Amino acid sequence: MPAHGQTPAASTRTMRRVYIIGLSGSGKTTLSARLAEHYGFHHIEIDALNWGPGWQMAPKDELLAKVQAIVGSAPAWVADGNYSVLRSTLWQAADTIIWLDYPLLFVLSRLWRRTWGRIFRRTELWNGNRETLRGALFSRDSLFLYVLRVYRKRRCLYAQLFTEKPNPHAVYLRFRNTAETERWLAAQGIIEGERAQR
Repeated sequence: MPAHGQTPAASTRTMRRVYIIGLSGSGKTTLSARLAEHYGFHHIEIDALNWGPGWQMAPKDELLAKVQAIVGSAPAWVADGNYSVLRSTLWQAADTIIWLDYPLLFVLSRLWRRTWGRIFRRTELWNGNRETLRGALFSRDSLFLYVLRVYRKRRCLYAQLFTEKPNPHAVYLRFRNTAETERWLAAQGIIEGERAQR
C-alpha cells in the first residue's frame, strides 16, 4: 500500500533532496540517517547545527546560513527538523517532503524511551551536550512539555501545507504510523518486505 495520498510510482521515484518533518521523538533523525546511508546522501541533522556547547542555540541567521550553504553545495541530501526559520528554504529546495504524522501517545512513549536511554547511558548528543533528568522532566524547556504544547498547532500547520503544496514540484508523503513508513522503506529496497508486513 503506498503512502497516504500517493501512487506507488510517486512513492518510489528517484529522490535527491529529502526533507523530513514531525514531532520531536517521531523518528525523523533515525529515518534521515537510514536514507542517507542507503543512498549516500549528505545528512543534514539540523539539531547538530543548532545546538552549541552548554545547549546554546545558534543565532537564527547563522543557522540559516549553514543550512543554505549545505543545500546549495551538496548534490544530494536529506534533512530533518522543524525549525520555522528554515521552512521556506527546505520546503522549496526539497524534491520529497516526508511528514511522520504519528499519534501523540505513540510519539510521547517513543520520546520517553529515547530520553531515558540517553540519560542512563550518558549519551553525548551534539557538542558535548547530554540530556538530564531535570532537563527532561522539570525544566521549562522539557521536550515532553514542548510536544504537548505544539502538537495540535503543528499538525494543523503541516496539514495545511500538505494541502496547499507550497512547492508544487515536490512529492509529499504523509505516514500516519510506523507500518506505513516501513512499507515505503521496503518499496525503496531499504528493508525487506517481510519486515514491513509485521
